Amino acid sequence: MMRVAILDPNAPRPYTTDPASLIGLGGTEMTIADVAHGLARDVRLEIHQAARTASSCISGVWFTPYAWKAKVRAETIVVINSWKAAVACRKVNPDARMLLWLHNVPGRHNRRMGEALREADVTIVCVSASHARSLRAFLGRSAPKITHVYNPIPDDLRPLGLSHDPDLLFFASAPHKGLCEVFQNFRAVRDAFPTMTLAVADPAYMRWDCGPVPDGVRMVGRQDKARLWEVMERSLCLFCPQTTFAETFGIVLAEANAVGCPVLTHGGLGANDEVVSSRQQCIDCTDMDAMIATIGRWRESRPKVSGRSDFRLSSVLEDWRTLLQIDDKPSPRLHESSRRGSMPVYLGAAE
Repeated sequence: MMRVAILDPNAPRPYTTDPASLIGLGGTEMTIADVAHGLARDVRLEIHQAARTASSCISGVWFTPYAWKAKVRAETIVVINSWKAAVACRKVNPDARMLLWLHNVPGRHNRRMGEALREADVTIVCVSASHARSLRAFLGRSAPKITHVYNPIPDDLRPLGLSHDPDLLFFASAPHKGLCEVFQNFRAVRDAFPTMTLAVADPAYMRWDCGPVPDGVRMVGRQDKARLWEVMERSLCLFCPQTTFAETFGIVLAEANAVGCPVLTHGGLGANDEVVSSRQQCIDCTDMDAMIATIGRWRESRPKVSGRSDFRLSSVLEDWRTLLQIDDKPSPRLHESSRRGSMPVYLGAAE
């Protein structure tokens, strides 16, 4: 059986595929767990984590301590976010297929990562087509091979048939993802519609000072997934009118649409336009009149939205199997790169 190793050199704490172990962690760790659990029947899969001191096996996935610059027994090695760890790993694993699974946006001080990864023959796996495009533009001619595979939402995530409250807005992200601006915009919405309320679910993995909580805002704290999706379905919309934080994917946007909840978000920012299922959900959030007018229309007639099949876990796993060269039959969304090597490169519809 093929061996695949996922190296997480920045894991904040040990986690597994058990949902209880992921409480308080972010979307990156949840995505790693979902993909690893789905691939475990096809490959011998190990996840090497910083902060882990003992090994264990859960649901067919092996979890083991991470060792910097260690030899790894695997045909394919997937490094999470750290390009320096990927380059170091390549030096002691010259024959492995090497991927850097990038969930974030590198800062300006990381421009040399492109040349270093190209020399090390490491392919970058982004989490959306827009993420991949922005990374190519950032790295320029020094860019290595770059592909993308979406983050997954559950195959069975569907509306429960709950009625929505036209006075309820919902924000379900960490506060550093624009909550200060969301508060400011909510004050304007509440001035126009005094009965509006805003529920804020904070996953609590990062502290962030957003100043005084406006009138009409209810801080509901961390919610489990089932409760989160229920509140989404009962809300008028997922309220994300912020212009400062660019999501590389934005899984809560995809989840909201999957349960029938529209998203009000800023067009042209990060992966917003790519992830939401209809363009009417992306507006110019610096135009206060347009935002208030949109809320007013949606209060009268809430848009009908649904989740995209590309984001379903089964579809995402199909793309990972092709990328890892597990399946003999390639995904129709993948093709062979014309650049060095035979690593498939994902060309989603938005490319």
